[in-house]
Amino acid sequence: MSEQSKYVTLTDDNFRAEVLESAKPVLVDFWAQWCGPCRAVGPVVEELAEEYEGRAVIGKVNVDENPVLAKEYGIRSIPSLLVFKYGDVVDHVVGAHPKGVLSEKLDAVIGDA
Repeated sequence: MSEQSKYVTLTDDNFRAEVLESAKPVLVDFWAQWCGPCRAVGPVVEELAEEYEGRAVIGKVNVDENPVLAKEYGIRSIPSLLVFKYGDVVDHVVGAHPKGVLSEKLDAVIGDA
């Protein structure tokens, strides 16, 4: 297995191209290095990136480095995970959730894509 991550590191500069203009559903994890629950969700997000490769885009936004995005999407608690379809937020969860919860949300969006 490669050491390189399958998820996309999202920034204020690439968010439009990678998320809003994506033809595939996108799961975006808003996180910060100092956030314990964010660190707990991190490996789950990486697993999802591997499992959904080719079917969905999985990305992470560091809220400390990209405060404009966090403000634009009303992120008040992290981790916050937003699901986008054709540039629109169609679902979200706040807090550390099991992988199955996130998979169900992605599967629902992919299923009606």
